This record gives sequence, C-alpha cells and structure tokens, in this order.
Amino acid sequence: MVLEIRLSNFFSIKDEIILDFRAANIKSANARALVDNVFQQGKTDVLKTMVMYGANASGKSNVIRAIRFCNTMVFRSHMHNENTIFNFKPFKFDGYTHKPSKYFIRFVSNGIEYEYAFALTTTQIIEESLHFYPKGRIKEIFTRNENLGKEKSEIYSFGDVIKRPMDVAENTSNKTLYISRASQMDREIPKEIFNYFHNTFILQYLGFGISTIEKLSQENKSVLIDALKIADSDIVDVKIRSLKEPGKNFNANLDTLTVTVEEVVQERLQITTYHKRDPQKPFDFLTEESQGTIKLFFIMLTIMDVVKNNKILLIDEIEESLHPKIIEYIFNFFRASESAQLLCTTHNTKFLDLKRMRKDQIYFVNKKDDASTDVYSLYDFSDFRDTMDLEKAYLQGRFDAVPIINDSLETIKEIFNE
Repeated sequence: MVLEIRLSNFFSIKDEIILDFRAANIKSANARALVDNVFQQGKTDVLKTMVMYGANASGKSNVIRAIRFCNTMVFRSHMHNENTIFNFKPFKFDGYTHKPSKYFIRFVSNGIEYEYAFALTTTQIIEESLHFYPKGRIKEIFTRNENLGKEKSEIYSFGDVIKRPMDVAENTSNKTLYISRASQMDREIPKEIFNYFHNTFILQYLGFGISTIEKLSQENKSVLIDALKIADSDIVDVKIRSLKEPGKNFNANLDTLTVTVEEVVQERLQITTYHKRDPQKPFDFLTEESQGTIKLFFIMLTIMDVVKNNKILLIDEIEESLHPKIIEYIFNFFRASESAQLLCTTHNTKFLDLKRMRKDQIYFVNKKDDASTDVYSLYDFSDFRDTMDLEKAYLQGRFDAVPIINDSLETIKEIFNE
C-alpha cells in the first residue's frame, strides 16, 4: 500500500508536491459515514481512493507521468547503458533544468513500512536511499550520494540488511538505481522492493498473458457480465476459450486498443458474447461488440486483479470512454476491497460530493503564475463546511483548479468577426 508520495522538478512540477494517503483526523458526520473509504494499517487510517481535479494543462497528467516514470526506473534502470538519457523533463524555467529532480515514496510491503527516495538529472542518478521500520523504529538499509566522492566506499553507506552490499555497489553505474541492480543480483529486500513496484503498483490498465485472462475471466465471470450489462444491458453471458498457441506474444495496448491488438487476441482467445434477444446466438466479442464494451472488459479484468490482491492502480482521466455509472461501479469495487488503492485524475464532478468522498480524498491541481503545477487537498480549506455545495464551489473557481474563460456569446461573436 502507498502512504505518501512526494515529487519535485518533474515536467511542470517545480516545487515539492505531496500526495498523502494517510487519512486526516476528520470528525464530521459525513466522514464518519464513509468508513469503507479507508482501511487500517496499524494505528493509521489509510485512504483507498484519491482523485485529482484540475483544468486542462494544469499538470494533472504530469503528476501521473512523474510517478510512472519514477516507478518504472526501479524495475528497468538495470538495463540502462552509458548513453541513456532518462525519459523525463525537469521544470523548464527559473534555472530548474540544472537542478536534480526528486522522488520520495512511503509504502508498506508485507506488513513492513519503507521509505524510498532518489534524486536524478536527465543523465545520472545523484542520490538514493532506502529505510524501513522493522520494529516500529526507522533503520537504514542503504544511502547513496554520488557527490561525496569517486570511490564507492565514499558514495555509499549501509546498514546490516543487504548481504555483500559493496558487490552490488561496484556493479551499479550512475545510470542505474542501486535497488534495481541489487534485485537483479538476488538480494532479498531489494527483490521485495522491486516486486512491489513491478507487480503491486500498477501504472495503468494492463494487458495480461493469455492464461491470466482466461483464469481471471472464469473466476470473475458474474462480475464481468454485470459490468458489461452496465455498458450494454443486452449482454447476458460471456464465454472465453483458449485457442492453439500461435507463437505470438500478447501485448495489448489498452490505451488505444488498436486493430493489431484485436487480431492478436483473436489468434489466442475466442471470446463470445450472448444477448438477451436470443441467448443461444453467439457474437464474436472483438468484431461484433462496441469498442467501449471491449475496453471495459479488459479494464474490469485489471480491476478484479487489483482489488482481489490489494494492489495500487494509477489511472489518468479515469472517465475516458467510460460512462459515469461505470466509474461509480469501479470506485465501489475499491470501497469493498480490503486495502486496494486507486489514484486517478478526472473531470467528472459527480464525485465532488462529501457524502461520497472525504475531504482528504479530493485533490486539486492548479497552474500557478510561474507556470508550475500546484497540488493541494480539499482538507487544506478549513473554512469549507460539509453543508456547502462542493461541486458548485469547484465549478465557480472556489479552489482555483478550473479554467477561467470568458465564454459569453458576445465574446465568441467577436472572435468570428475579427
């Protein structure tokens, strides 16, 4: 589970922003009623979902992009070579292109709390550290600072957790995160951290291997049918069958769901739907159903995996191509989970309702006068009472995270008459 994320100097993010999943001490009647929006980790209440609102170009997507980049660094940086340029841009103004970008995450894996952080430029790792709380008190696993000297013994310090830590350090270049190399070299805790970022923190709706699709489909058949009914109330049954192995890899791009993807799936699986009009007449799922229905099928497979296994899911613009009822359905899955978490951006103001979401679950993203992205929670507005109309206040610009547009008819006519 995620407890806290901090980012600075990534894309439009200039100064440090904080996303805190540790629930605030809110005593309002609305918050007390939303017991399913949080779960307990030790003595701490943790949020299951967090939504970010903001105008277009405010930087919402850059927050998601930055987290995706940083997490991907953990499980890919051991493949970097000396010519690698990291795939991100620092803030372009005020001299920040020459300053390091920083990432910090506080999380829990197998019941143990960790703090992991690194700083980097587009060409090299500058700092890196990992600490944990094995008995409730912080303990160093390793600390790295490339500015302290040229020798590995000057750059690194270690606790007593990793076996032969300097062997890993000697094989870690300034293009590679130590945690990534240590996992590759079979060190126990680094492998656990690697698996957390690779298998538990899911960065988007993903494609699955054929065996996983079939397994998840069969295990969650009734839920899948219910979800598809929301998109198309005429569907009453779905059947999935593996075909002979054609020798191709399944690699679904669920952002675009291209024809190529459909062809690959079609070669590997036979997915058949049946409709209310004639429950005996089969329809080929990938050629005879709508693109929205097809996309929803794979989305729900991801949701099932995340919720059942208490993972974390990161989604930009969750409402894209999905009906508002589907979005509500997805949020309800997380509410019903034990400790699954969702971080997403959205423009759907339906969830700006304090009978649905706690104040600390709602974040706003705003572009400041210096072109940087600012991120803050509704909880920061202590003067906003539960009795106020949150959706109306947001749309009126109460929290600054909406576009300011002069859209009067007269103004629009002037544009065309210029």
